Amino acid sequence: MEMTQTHINPTDTRDTRLSLLVRQIRFEGNGINSYELVHPQGEPLPPFTAGAHIDIHLPNGMTRQYSLCNAPCERHRYVIAVLRDEKGRGGSKALHDMLKVQDIASVGAPRNNFGLAPGARKVILLAGGIGVTPVKSMAHALEAQGIPFELHYCARNRDCVAFGEQFDAHWEHGSVQFHFDHGKPGEGLDIAALLKDPGDDTHLFYCGPAGFMQACADASRHWPAGAVHFEHFKAPEPAADACAPATAGAFLLRIASTGAEIEVPPERSIAEALEQAGVRVETSCQAGLCGTCRIRYLEGSVDHRDYILGADEQEQWLTACVSRATSPMLVLDL
Repeated sequence: MEMTQTHINPTDTRDTRLSLLVRQIRFEGNGINSYELVHPQGEPLPPFTAGAHIDIHLPNGMTRQYSLCNAPCERHRYVIAVLRDEKGRGGSKALHDMLKVQDIASVGAPRNNFGLAPGARKVILLAGGIGVTPVKSMAHALEAQGIPFELHYCARNRDCVAFGEQFDAHWEHGSVQFHFDHGKPGEGLDIAALLKDPGDDTHLFYCGPAGFMQACADASRHWPAGAVHFEHFKAPEPAADACAPATAGAFLLRIASTGAEIEVPPERSIAEALEQAGVRVETSCQAGLCGTCRIRYLEGSVDHRDYILGADEQEQWLTACVSRATSPMLVLDL
């Protein structure tokens, strides 16, 4: 998985939250609202790159991540789109119910685990359902850079399409195609056929629900290394051996700055064990998807279990919400 990552010290929350005005809420499709967030005094917002997301800290204490879907050149606003998921963990329902126009929302600074790859001569963007949000921002960025792209937007039907008017607009350097399956996956886009022949210097980016992600992964296994990029918006089901005894038992943490040792029992995460010991680590997704709780480790070996860190990053970093030790002790750079 190829991704970029903004390095934020997980124990330092200074300057990482913004208080933004909810300027506009729009109905975009079945169960989908978009939210436009601006600075209350009209000042420019921190810049972001295509594929970035922000944390929304809700009044009930929940924190959820949402991809920015507007053009990265727009410094005056952030736009997110949220599908109300009646079967989810409650975050989308809470946001739909709680966040109103003229509210002040607590928002984390943009982070990017899903950045566009430099050097691509052509890009294929695949979106399943609400997974279109980071892909839409990528389309705007590619259009501005003059890089040819194809965007394939898969949805149940036209009523489930978000930002339809914007996607219907003229694109000088790219094309947007809709694929509707009407609830029958076999009637939608033939992803295997689309990805059969990878072009030279062509990069693939995809995001969507679990079945869609698996279909894209299966269809792109023969693509060149480094040409395929993806982001999960929900953690995949763990493998059958994910809780094998060798990686699920207790282990020790050592804090490098003090030498203090903390036991992590099987039923607690590293983040929970640190919190109980009085070492605050900011967390968000609790699923290894966002990078909020990333910590550098200095010694030990790690079973990472995250969906964001590249192989080079995993040599130095772990995600405290899901990572486990495969050695008796981990020394953390805290």
